[in-house]
Amino acid sequence: MSELTCLVLNCTLKKSPAESSTDLLGSQALAALGDQGVAGTIERVVDHDVRFGVSPDEGDGDEWPALRQKMLDADILVLATPIWLGQPSSVCKMVLERLDAELSETDDQGRMLTYGKVAGIAVVGNEDGAHHVTAELAQGLTDVGFSLPANAVTYWVGEAMQGVDYKDKSPTPEKTDATTKTLAANAAHLAGLLSHSPYPAPD
Repeated sequence: MSELTCLVLNCTLKKSPAESSTDLLGSQALAALGDQGVAGTIERVVDHDVRFGVSPDEGDGDEWPALRQKMLDADILVLATPIWLGQPSSVCKMVLERLDAELSETDDQGRMLTYGKVAGIAVVGNEDGAHHVTAELAQGLTDVGFSLPANAVTYWVGEAMQGVDYKDKSPTPEKTDATTKTLAANAAHLAGLLSHSPYPAPD
């Protein structure tokens, strides 16, 4: 089997080098994928000049095309987002809007370029909303052609109305650690299967 690759898109609102709970959970997902033999990188979206829009390239210095190419070159995409007011971050929603362009980008057999690629989700916040955020991301990712494995989500949420962030938790909560490892194992497994048995072309 050829080496599988992964891209983690960190949708924190904080630019580097600010500490980010989303960066921590995304990095842990990347490390867990590494344990499965998957090589990859993590990109903090706000460190790039990504424009609003629903096309592959909005022009005028838009840096989404470079991130998009990394995504298309990878077998696995992990979308990592914080929770704000029970919602995915605005950065994450912008990424989903940019992914809308994939609906009209197809190969010579009429399949979206994301067909055969696997997606995972990482959600973190010190408030409720992980299941709602997961539902929004899962729906969007499958709509634009990604496949989600069993247990495709890892998340952590803190106690309501408290100020503890995931990055302040030491050691990593056992349940979240186990879920992250399951996500990685299942994502790598499904990506390996799809690399050898791609989806058929639409009729």
